[in-house]
Amino acid sequence: MSSIYGSDDRPPGDLTARARIRDAALAQFAEHGVKGATIKGIADAAGVSTGLVQHHFGSKEALRKACDEAVIEVFRRRLTRSLTEGEITNPDFMTALYETSAPLVRYLARGTVDGSPAAAYVFDQLASGAEEFLTGTWPERFPPGSQQATDGASVMAAMHGGTIVLHDHLARRMGVDPLEREHSTRLAMAMFEIYTSMGEFARSEVGTQIHDAVTKYGEGTASHEEERDHDNPNA
Repeated sequence: MSSIYGSDDRPPGDLTARARIRDAALAQFAEHGVKGATIKGIADAAGVSTGLVQHHFGSKEALRKACDEAVIEVFRRRLTRSLTEGEITNPDFMTALYETSAPLVRYLARGTVDGSPAAAYVFDQLASGAEEFLTGTWPERFPPGSQQATDGASVMAAMHGGTIVLHDHLARRMGVDPLEREHSTRLAMAMFEIYTSMGEFARSEVGTQIHDAVTKYGEGTASHEEERDHDNPNA
């Protein structure tokens, strides 16, 4: 079977029967979920016996863990390169992330819903990169270590990561599969247009009114909580 890694991200020497089984499991988990995938289905996809799968991994849970570790390693190296080279702040970064390999992205999408450690790792790395970008670009608005920086980076990572989780719906609405290399730039361009338009809206009279209203509501909520805590110190 062909590599699920795409490009050159497969770990050196990772062409063993064990690796082929893990790759088949990764694709099966992405399609059916961990609960829906079976040892037999994984064995059939890898072209080996169920006995060989059990010999190498013992259980489906051990296979899931191996898949998580492999995905984390691939994205760790890609994200590390991106941070080192400054690419993580490039609007095309999500396009590059998509181009890593469709099976890996689909595994992450499924894992995000199922609570996979690999998905949590990638999200945290995206949020860390976003926070570095926000604090470095607008330090007065997003002071390093501030709640504003943490909130902004977390929301930014969720907005961008959401395109991975919802890629099937994106494909349905866009009429193309955004996981395919020839179409992946459409995501970056759409994000550019949205950010540009929302920036203009935020500076408009209506945008300013909405910002002020939300700020006022937040201040009122915080004041109410302080009064409640003062009236009920043992609550």
